[in-house]
Amino acid sequence: MIKKVIGIYNYPYLLLTLAVLFWSGNYIIAKLVPSEFPPIGLAFWRLSGASILMSFFSRPHLSKDWVLIKKNWLLIAFLSISGVGAIDVLNYMGLQQSISLNAFLMSSVIPVLIMVFSFVLFQEKISILQLIGVILSLTGVVTFVVRGDINTLLSFSINRGDILLFGSVSLYSLYSVVLRKRPLIHPYVFLFIIFSISSITIFPFYIWETVTIQPVIFNLSSITAICYIIIFPASLSYLFYNRGVELLGANRAGLFLHLMPVFGSIMAILFLNETFRWYHTLGIVLIASGIYLATGIKSKHSKMTNSSKNELAQQ
Repeated sequence: MIKKVIGIYNYPYLLLTLAVLFWSGNYIIAKLVPSEFPPIGLAFWRLSGASILMSFFSRPHLSKDWVLIKKNWLLIAFLSISGVGAIDVLNYMGLQQSISLNAFLMSSVIPVLIMVFSFVLFQEKISILQLIGVILSLTGVVTFVVRGDINTLLSFSINRGDILLFGSVSLYSLYSVVLRKRPLIHPYVFLFIIFSISSITIFPFYIWETVTIQPVIFNLSSITAICYIIIFPASLSYLFYNRGVELLGANRAGLFLHLMPVFGSIMAILFLNETFRWYHTLGIVLIASGIYLATGIKSKHSKMTNSSKNELAQQ
């Protein structure tokens, strides 16, 4: 299957941009159908649905990779729970208790946390261009979030939801850094395994939420939303993001997450009738400039190595 998409699979900038574009759709879904989705229920159906979807694609490769899966089960379990299951629950619970300003500000620190974890765990140094790029891009995100009014930051306050969101972005940053250690199993198999472990892990909490708080309400809008979340923010975004991290490294790939407010604003203008303002232009310029500086458009990492090509061709 990957042979058929090897063209796009070799372009990390495109893959990471698409991954963030799909993730940005989560905010539009939350605006359009908020009442149908209790947080753990949404996480469970997203992950279990993605697990079922990836089972069809991973089946031809599962038996071949099973030895590596058993050998690295502890690492895979850690990546599953910290990088998928736990962050989904914390993120959706945090979004219900926080405001959008705080949510975007929390998510904007992911590239910074990735660099911190990379240095602490793997002694990976940060270049001057990367540092300047992160500062520029982070400034662009803040410009988006505060809508060009710096006084908005004065109203920033921490609540329980913000703590949950910070836990989510911290775990995702750690996942991004540790991802370099994942076993060399097929990407479809890896996603199938981590989605399966995550959905099994949160299933008891889903039952508790359904019985004691609120069940997921199934109707046309909620089913449509779940289908979108399963296919795009779950399956394709993780597939593309994981590959982008593999090709560029976590420090540079993580910076693309600053595109989320850009895409979120564009979607809000298209689907929620919001108005395009001057601060959108300024934010886009700052974020794009920061990503350009930090990633290095001519970097040798932006192209797949011959060994990677051979590995994919065999799969």
